[in-house]
Amino acid sequence: MLTAEQLRAARALLRWDQSTAAEQSGVSVESIKRLERLEGPLRSAKAGTLEALEMAFQAAGVIFIAENGEGPGVRLKKAHQ
Repeated sequence: MLTAEQLRAARALLRWDQSTAAEQSGVSVESIKRLERLEGPLRSAKAGTLEALEMAFQAAGVIFIAENGEGPGVRLKKAHQ
């Protein structure tokens, strides 16, 4: 499950502002702001909203790392050379 921290971190890795994340995902800026103010797993968000955000970030090269004992995280895909 996507967390608010992962959402903020993914945006930071891509250097996207909230408007860019909204444009790329089709999710409103207000929804992104609301989700980013939360902490932990985004259980209260609509599944379609989370899916749209995840797909947009993944298309831009973000990999979401599930909870693995150290906590969930994000990283960028290795660039193909």
